[in-house]
This record gives sequence, C-alpha cells and structure tokens, in this order.
Amino acid sequence: MDRRKAADLARLYVERSNRHELDEVFPMFDPDATYRSSQFGLFEGLDRIREMMTGFFTTFPDVHWAVDAYRADSEDTASFEFTMRASNAETGQAVERRGLETISFTDDGLIRHIEVEVAQSSRRADGPVEMFQPD
Repeated sequence: MDRRKAADLARLYVERSNRHELDEVFPMFDPDATYRSSQFGLFEGLDRIREMMTGFFTTFPDVHWAVDAYRADSEDTASFEFTMRASNAETGQAVERRGLETISFTDDGLIRHIEVEVAQSSRRADGPVEMFQPD
C-alpha cells in the first residue's frame, strides 16, 4: 500500500463515521484490530470495537468529526487532527473534543489499529470535558 492510499482510507473512515454508516465502517476493520482511546481505553478485536462504537453512536446520535487535513505518516499509517462535536442523547449536553487520531492499516487496506489522543483542552460547550463510558 502507498502513503496516499493510507490517507485516502483514513478519509473514507471519517466520512462513513460522519454519515453514521456503521454497517460500512465495520468492514473496514481487520477482525483482530485494536482501538485505543485516551478517554475510553483499549478495545481488542472487531467484536469489542463494534460494541464500543455502537454504544458511542447511541450516546451521541449527532456526532460529527471535522478534519482539515489527512497526513500519510508512512505507507500503512495516516493521522489527522479532529474536532468532534456532539450532544449527549440522555442529557442533551453539548460536547466538543479536539485530538489526534492515528490509523494503521494492513497490507490489504484494513484497519489494524486506531489510536485516539484527546487534547487536554477539550471541553463541553459549557465547561470541562465530560467523561463517560459507552453502553
């Protein structure tokens, strides 16, 4: 895989996520993929990632990630800075987070690992960042 393809696949992953098309997102993952978030911890394997993401999208049904640029860090890795905006479905509270996401791909173009680092300055629209686990 070349560097450009890694950036294009990262962009496709975000586009599908922003459309809330989880049935199109999950096939992008290798069955043994891992996902680590500085807020939610480590998830190993597609089943655990699916469970986490389904809960996340249920909690934040209007979630949207804004990305200005995608960087190809290597032939199999891309990264991007993001701003996530959403409302908590249970509380109605607006949430905004900024961070860096790095996605590594297999030779076949499947997601091998996602690393999400949320910036310390992320916040709710009216105060500090809201910390919670998806259902």
